[in-house]
This record gives sequence, structure tokens and C-alpha cells, in this order.
Amino acid sequence: MRSRSIKQVTPQNFGIVFLHEQFDEIYKQCNEDFKEMISYEQFNELARSFNSNVKNYELISETTLNNVHSYIWVDDQQEKAINVMMDSHNRIHGLLLKPFLSFPESDKKYTQNTYIMPVNEEWYVFWGGVNEFINYHYAYETQRYAYDLVIMKNGTTFKDSAMCNENYYAFNKEVLAPADGKVVQVIDHLTDNAPGEMNALQPAGNLIVIEHNNKEYSMVAHLKNKSSLVQIGDTVKQGDAIALCGNSGNSSEPHIHFQVMDSQDYMNCQSIRIRFPEGKEPIQGDFTK
Repeated sequence: MRSRSIKQVTPQNFGIVFLHEQFDEIYKQCNEDFKEMISYEQFNELARSFNSNVKNYELISETTLNNVHSYIWVDDQQEKAINVMMDSHNRIHGLLLKPFLSFPESDKKYTQNTYIMPVNEEWYVFWGGVNEFINYHYAYETQRYAYDLVIMKNGTTFKDSAMCNENYYAFNKEVLAPADGKVVQVIDHLTDNAPGEMNALQPAGNLIVIEHNNKEYSMVAHLKNKSSLVQIGDTVKQGDAIALCGNSGNSSEPHIHFQVMDSQDYMNCQSIRIRFPEGKEPIQGDFTK
């Protein structure tokens, strides 16, 4: 399906260039790190196979994270997806070819209660949405509709050195109760990680789980060591301050993990798609509060 060669691969023409198998043009614009991982011959073979039975690709999402633009292209059968990451000069920093996972039944089921984001100022949705390219949680039933929130300023989440938790805009920020309810679980004793390090043995880190009406449970996780303002059995109102953002658990930098589920046991539950006020649906790349 080769066609006339183009001058440059851009976000606007990537889907057509890939479909027409101009893989040499795409590979030329990949950065050196990508080329070290895969040779042109390997890339060409993989991409050609991926194109099998595809009639067209459609751009369904574009977001910006840390000054790199991420684009998601899906084939006409919505069975295959390409995630390409480019900088402002259209240099390709990453290219991922994967099956396009879809869970239409659970996607249609929203929480019965309405929740707010557990924050009181503008935060950035780092992970969130209903596909795994904009929300890595999506592949896992227990956290499918979870959000990871950071504070982003001028395209970055920290000032000065990235090696200190206190330099991250999210660190020490108030975390709020997302809805009225009763506190049923608190973990508060875990030490905050140094940025870049993670505690895989305690994946959620310090956390608070709240029981709400209709047997729904919210969890906020990766909280700061000894910052909880509530205890098991306490009743909270939506918007009450309950803790501070930290960097505990399986977390490489200060952020908040927020999800709603059908059990207080976050390791054995079903994540529920969250109903927000006014029908809002924050996804990766959005600012929310």
C-alpha cells in the first residue's frame, strides 16, 4: 500500500502514513532511544503485520504530558491502537502498537452516588479515561476507572530539583472527602518514598477508604505519612479535609490515586466508573478541581 513519499510525518498525517506503510519515513523521525530498542527491519516487520486487514486509522485522543504530545490512533474495527508520542518538532519519542482493549459493559455502569474530585484547587489528570493508553489502570478490573492526579505548572510537576518531595507542587496539598460517608479503613504509618523509588509491597501506600450510600466505597491513596485527619468510624461530609498528598506506596512522585469500588478491599473489588457533577468526564490531559 505504498504511496508517494512525504516530507515529514506529523500528528495530522501519521495515520495515513502508517496505513500506506511508509515505515522508513516514520523510523527516520524516531529518537535514538527508540532506535536502540528496535531496528528498522524489526519495526518494519512488526508494523506491516499490525496493518493486516486495516482499512483506516482514526485519531481519537491527543494529550500533552511533560511537553510531549501523545496521540492515539484506532483502526476501523476498534481492535488495534497505535500510541505515538511526539515533541513540538514532531520527533517521535515513543510508538506503541497494541490491541485496543474495551470493556463496554462496565463502561456503561456509573456510580449511583455523585462524587467530586478529592481536591480543592486545580489538579492535572495524569491518568484517567476509558482506554489503557490514557489510563493505565483500565486493563485491571480492580482499578479500571481510577484517576491519578498531580499538580502541573508550566508543563512540569515540580520546581528546582526532582529529587525532593517538597519540590513537587502536589506534596502536602489537602485531600478531601469525595462524598458523604463513614471512614472504614485508614493506613497512615508508611514512610513517603524518595522520588523515583517505589514500595511495591504496599501498592496503595497510606490510604483512606470511605463507605458511601448504595454500598459504594471511595479510596484515596499515596497519602503523606501521618497526615490523616480521620479515624475508622468517623463520619465525613463531601469536601471535608481528610489528609495530605504524599508519595507513599507504589508511587514514584507525589500524587493522589482516587477510585470508587464495590468493596472496601481494593485488592478484591470491581472499580466503578465515577459519576461527577454536571456530567463531567475528566480524562488524561484535563485540568480538574
